[in-house]
Amino acid sequence: MSFVHSLERHVDPHTYRKVVGRFATGVAIVTTRAGDLDHAMTVNSLSSVSLEPLLVLFCAEKVARFHDAVIEAGVWGVSVLPDSMEDASRFFAHRGRPLNGQLQRWPHVRGESGVALFTGALATLECVTTAVHDGGDHSIVVGEVTGLGTPSDGAALLYHEGRYKSL
Repeated sequence: MSFVHSLERHVDPHTYRKVVGRFATGVAIVTTRAGDLDHAMTVNSLSSVSLEPLLVLFCAEKVARFHDAVIEAGVWGVSVLPDSMEDASRFFAHRGRPLNGQLQRWPHVRGESGVALFTGALATLECVTTAVHDGGDHSIVVGEVTGLGTPSDGAALLYHEGRYKSL
């Protein structure tokens, strides 16, 4: 399938960000383990893709060190955050933090694939990468779900109009 654009369009990136920011999203932390190091990144670009097979996707910025780690590892975990874990979301959204010991502040377990899953999460998924698609300055990483859980209850952490909110 191809798309042909007959009109030249000029959309300001700042305005675009403001407009799409009106779409409220949940917040999750995606984790992977490359070599002997844990990697983690806050995302709000998580989406269910398919029920047969069970597929989800997230988007990773190509310049982020997490990008190369998750592509190399081929496995990843998702921890959907409650509003009580806003501090974790902020921490894992920050660039350049040290990798060693970064998970120590938050209780977590290892899934069968070895990835970290936060015990305070509302929901967790373990995934094996099945496809990576170009998405401009991001890669769209699609994975088949190999494990899931609902370790805790609480109100969901949301991101809307550039701010954290709760459900």
